[in-house]
Amino acid sequence: MKHRDEIVDVFCGISDPDRMEQFLGEVLTEAERHDLGLRWKLMRMLKDGVSQREVAAQLGVSLCKITRGSRVLKRRGSVCRTLIDKMGDEAPA
Repeated sequence: MKHRDEIVDVFCGISDPDRMEQFLGEVLTEAERHDLGLRWKLMRMLKDGVSQREVAAQLGVSLCKITRGSRVLKRRGSVCRTLIDKMGDEAPA
């Protein structure tokens, strides 16, 4: 699993938002960046109490993806939930 460890180190080594945006643009396709953004947005919406069906309607994503996001948020020790909680009332990106 050395490859995974290396990419984690790469992500952790980028603290500048502009540099992170550039990096993501270099390693991910536009579609991959869009999908990643949608997954994050749907978790923010679920955390805010929006129903799964409403999230599906607003974002045009499958209930399967939404259910996965919901499970992540319910999991004890979820990093995503911790980060969303930490963001507080900031508007979703």
